[in-house]
Amino acid sequence: MKILVTGGAGFIGSAVIRHIINHTSSHVVNVDKLTYAGNLESLSEIDSSERYAFEQVDICDRVELERVFKQHQPDAIMHLAAESHVDRSIDGPAAFIETNIVGTYTLLEVARNYWQQLEESRKAAFRFHHISTDEVYGDLQHPDEVIGAGNTADSTLPLFTETTSYSPSSPYSASKASSDHLVRAWMRTYGLPVVVTNCSNNYGPYHFPEKLIPLVILNALEGKKLPVYGKGDQIRDWLYVEDHARALYRVVTEGNVGETYNIGGHNEKRNIEVVHTICEILQELVLPGQAIAVGDYKSLITHVQDRPGHDRRYAIDASKIHHELDWKPEETFESGIRKTVQWYLDNLDWCRRVQDGSYQRERLGQI
Repeated sequence: MKILVTGGAGFIGSAVIRHIINHTSSHVVNVDKLTYAGNLESLSEIDSSERYAFEQVDICDRVELERVFKQHQPDAIMHLAAESHVDRSIDGPAAFIETNIVGTYTLLEVARNYWQQLEESRKAAFRFHHISTDEVYGDLQHPDEVIGAGNTADSTLPLFTETTSYSPSSPYSASKASSDHLVRAWMRTYGLPVVVTNCSNNYGPYHFPEKLIPLVILNALEGKKLPVYGKGDQIRDWLYVEDHARALYRVVTEGNVGETYNIGGHNEKRNIEVVHTICEILQELVLPGQAIAVGDYKSLITHVQDRPGHDRRYAIDASKIHHELDWKPEETFESGIRKTVQWYLDNLDWCRRVQDGSYQRERLGQI
């Protein structure tokens, strides 16, 4: 099987490719524009494989996409290419509209024309797997609204399911919701065999340092402030990226056409809990010479003005993918976050090299 992965040099895309090359017999064609968040160094362990090929192509470039499809003849598409940072979308929504909506449309059209020309057995087996986010659903009831401030999430609170109505809050989530609708429309109108997945917050190795977890780790090591929006009471469901990669491969190879699968880690945590946990692990693991001397990393926590339209709670019901495709996360948040912190401590050179000047770990998108 040959899978064309868009956005394969990004955080989740590179994890997917590493999983496919290391744990399956499938071939991969990585199509990536290499924007600021794309980093081929994340694929250095597999880039010499005979089953891997890289094409530096923008998904908005139809002519180049047509060439890639004709040359590589994929059996499936895993579409991960997207602008993905909420703060950036608030400051500059145009790039999100262009890549996430226009790019998805362009890819759908190229894939549809390619699929229609396949011989019948390959046409029947072809899949277009669109990878999306739980942010398209908006936010959920927060436990503080029900059981009082300071309490943790109650098991009776609602979760996102595959039938939850869309209610995106940011330019980023609105652009992803738009792309989801396009993908489903291309199936309904043209018969393109699609599957869609919506995932919770990913974390793990090779995460670009503008996101919360790597931002906190790297700022702490340099003795810089650890910015936390508002009270830090926003709740997210955290999913270890390698668990997500396993789920995505399971969906593209075994998922049913036309279905949506929500993928979550069953790890609801308040942002301030996540920051405290990272500080505690760093306090335990950091060796002399790895960081600027800090008495207590928690003393670096700084509460900053909340961003506009900040969703308070996300939480995924992943029972469908568990029951239908026999997938569940292997990592708890406690095991996954410890692995993540240790990876950053062991790979500080990668972190330095990924800083190319376009991003300096400031929080973005504040108005």
